[in-house]
Amino acid sequence: MKLRFRPLLALVPLMMGLNGAQAVTPNPKVLIETSMGNMVVQLNPQRAPETVKNFLRYTDEGFFDGTVFHRVIPGFMIQGGGFTSTMAKKETHEPIKNEAAGGFNNDKYTIAMARTSDPHSATSQFFINVADNDFLNQKKSPDGWGYCAFGRVIEGQSVADMISLVPTGFHPRTRMQDVPREPVVIKHVRRLP
Repeated sequence: MKLRFRPLLALVPLMMGLNGAQAVTPNPKVLIETSMGNMVVQLNPQRAPETVKNFLRYTDEGFFDGTVFHRVIPGFMIQGGGFTSTMAKKETHEPIKNEAAGGFNNDKYTIAMARTSDPHSATSQFFINVADNDFLNQKKSPDGWGYCAFGRVIEGQSVADMISLVPTGFHPRTRMQDVPREPVVIKHVRRLP
């Protein structure tokens, strides 16, 4: 009897391994609805797993709803995900580690995490590159870390381009430059099925 069951038991780990290998992690898509139009972003958890997990956590919590693109530089990028339309800074979760070494290059229409001079300081703020920004990549970054790009805008690239061209200026209360004179609101961010 033992001989009869041994081959079957030997197949169990193999079958589990096959099932695990077939279970491919999907690349989730999120819809970013803005006051200037919509963008669909496809994320890549294989390249930047913690970064994608972090972004989806904020998405699922509704954190981005009602925030703005608060820093806009034509020919460079549009940055959002941290300030309300009155330019009040939102409280965030703990920072995440920088995964720029495994992520995408900061090519046109990729989405990446914003951070301070501390390479592991990214929380909720993200930016969308509206140009190829090689100097933000880990290999070319002056600090040796770079900025982690973790997905790509696959629909609505023209919306990103339009946002990048809005008039901006100095915001006296926050003392920030490149702030849109009229708020570009992120109305809602949600996962797509």
